Amino acid sequence: MSTNQEKEVLLSVNHLEVTFYNNKKRFRAVKNACFDIYKGETFALVGESGSGKTTIGRSIIRLNKTSDGDILYKGKKINGKLSKDDQKEVVRNIQMIFQDPAASLNERATIDYCVSEGLYNFGLYKDEADREAKVDQALEAVGLLREHKSRYPHEFSGGQRQRIGIARAMIMEPEFIIADEPISALDVSIRAQVLNLMNKFKEERGLTYLFIAHDLSVVRYFSDRIAVIHKGRIVEIAPTDELFNYPLHPYTHSLLQAVPMPDPRIEKSKELVIYDESKRDLSGEKPQLREIRPGHFVFANDREMAEYEVKLKEMEEFKKANQ
Repeated sequence: MSTNQEKEVLLSVNHLEVTFYNNKKRFRAVKNACFDIYKGETFALVGESGSGKTTIGRSIIRLNKTSDGDILYKGKKINGKLSKDDQKEVVRNIQMIFQDPAASLNERATIDYCVSEGLYNFGLYKDEADREAKVDQALEAVGLLREHKSRYPHEFSGGQRQRIGIARAMIMEPEFIIADEPISALDVSIRAQVLNLMNKFKEERGLTYLFIAHDLSVVRYFSDRIAVIHKGRIVEIAPTDELFNYPLHPYTHSLLQAVPMPDPRIEKSKELVIYDESKRDLSGEKPQLREIRPGHFVFANDREMAEYEVKLKEMEEFKKANQ
């Protein structure tokens, strides 16, 4: 679905379906998801809890099985059955920073082992001195001391544990990182530090991120493009500024409206917008993800596309009049 021919597509998700079974009950967690992630960009996947965003991230890194569709990394399919060598290549190049820094670290292992685990599994060191040097370098890169190696995860704060999780991912020298709500469990004062740290690594190492979040205000200053997901379905994809200036899908509006305003008077006068899919008129042609203008996709049928085009013109005219 890429329309930008100049940029290199690092990861492509095509018509992805993920289905879970509970006894005989079938639940489709991800429905026909399509998007491309370009090399060197931060692509944000935003939606409320239970929308399927983490399921997509876990499917890319092969922790969840897919029931249909393709996940292509550098043009090569990585979901489904893979050879041992291909599996190692995927794990080596794609790393994940998990949401809960406490649960993602082995409480019985020292920080030295937690950060070194990938090096051990893939033999990415010449000797013990080389391994220790790499661990020291990884810890110092995230603002921790080499003396912390002998400690255990429970001895650190949430922000420090998340830094350890980042060091564990970075030591593998990956090309692509899936960050699953990496700051949601942290204090507000620590969040900016972790985001700045991730941005620093992106610039220094040319990394590509899939940044999973539920808060649009967080991804606004961190991502290049945003995909909005609702009940397992991608409903809108656009460059960050475009999405905030010209949001089209009603669910995107409800997410934007939920972002708290600093001014208490504006916050108090805000009208609550709740998206109810059952009230949409879906008669006629089935909706699908369509490009309304270059790089801006919205989930709609023909009738809704006509409405969104009118809406887009109205928003553009309003912004011109108020400039």
